[in-house]
Amino acid sequence: MNILVTGATGFLGRHLLARLAKTGHTVRALSRDPLARVKDATVFGGDILKPETLAEPLKDVEVLIHAAGLVSFDAKDARAMWRVHVEGTENLLSAAKEAGVKRVVYLSTSGTVAVSDDADHIGTEDDPSPLHITKAWPYYRSKLFAEQAALRHSAPDFPVICLNPSLLLGPGDDRDGQSTDSVRRFLDDQVPASPPGTLSFVDVRDVSEAVVAAMSTGLGGRRYLLSGANMPFKSFYGRLARITDKPAPMAAMPAITRKLVSWLPGIDRVTALVGAELSKEELEISCHNWSASSARAESELGWSSRDPQLTLEDTVFDIKAREGELAPWLR
Repeated sequence: MNILVTGATGFLGRHLLARLAKTGHTVRALSRDPLARVKDATVFGGDILKPETLAEPLKDVEVLIHAAGLVSFDAKDARAMWRVHVEGTENLLSAAKEAGVKRVVYLSTSGTVAVSDDADHIGTEDDPSPLHITKAWPYYRSKLFAEQAALRHSAPDFPVICLNPSLLLGPGDDRDGQSTDSVRRFLDDQVPASPPGTLSFVDVRDVSEAVVAAMSTGLGGRRYLLSGANMPFKSFYGRLARITDKPAPMAAMPAITRKLVSWLPGIDRVTALVGAELSKEELEISCHNWSASSARAESELGWSSRDPQLTLEDTVFDIKAREGELAPWLR
């Protein structure tokens, strides 16, 4: 089977290529740089923002895995994220349908559905869109509209399966990768207080397994939330403290923090408020509840996640090994 992967050089993309290499399929990686060095795949030059460059990479492709994206919590990147996520997805899926691709696995995010201001809520795929919350956050707003665009393309002869992972953790992120930023900040003593929200995370290696499963068993036009664990930020940092033998945050931000931040419309950075270098958007995000249920993925894809403690340990050990603070054999 011929497979084309976008976003192959990213955190998830690298794990995905390594996993696909074990399947015996022929794997291509789409890159704006045709000379890019990518393991476990043949690089094809192309840009999802330039439709005229997509025909050759998509020729004879049977399965498209669309994982390309841009993650930023900087307001100045809002237009770029819209173009990459929404316009790029439209371009790519239109070209894929024209090229005769048989199946698409689209990587979205749990933030298009599983985010709430109710601390007790556990999100499912059937929840209404939380646009009233995410409209203020350019990344999640653009991913929601991109997901909707992708699912509109789904048809019996062109099924589009949408995977919605929560925060990706595990080994192998870039040194400045956004996914593992919350762990690096803790290791760098940049978390003086725990936010009042609840987070959900999943091992990047388990998401790769979900992609492989969705290639054959996922139902077109459906979302599949992928979560390995849901927990308050206080518990999250408590676990990291026990793994690293570092002190946990001494205090927890009060539940009213979210409202306090919303009353400061002209302030972008909230360093003075919380004692850490943090954007207003990042603090608002961490004041919400991101709990998600993976019941549908478990029942329909046969998916399961590993022990979340192992994910946290592997994330910490990998970061420390990259920084030369831990012997590689301990990874």
